Amino acid sequence: MRTLLIPAAAAAILATSAFAFAAAQHATGTIKAYDSKAMTLTLADGSMYSLPKTFKSPGLKAGEKVSVNWQKSGSKKIADQVTLVR
Repeated sequence: MRTLLIPAAAAAILATSAFAFAAAQHATGTIKAYDSKAMTLTLADGSMYSLPKTFKSPGLKAGEKVSVNWQKSGSKKIADQVTLVR
């Protein structure tokens, strides 16, 4: 029975960690650069986010504080939602 318990526990840990990496992340910061043609957003800390083609800017410009919900796709950070923080 113990020989089955250890591999089952290891499989459960690995399975739940994969879901944690797929979960949406959250970041806040000040905009360093926003490129509407390349659809990228760069924060002052150097974090760069790709924006979806359907993204409509809520008035993004350098110096504005934003909140970004994003997911990792390969090595890219894909922004799901960007909102201005007042």
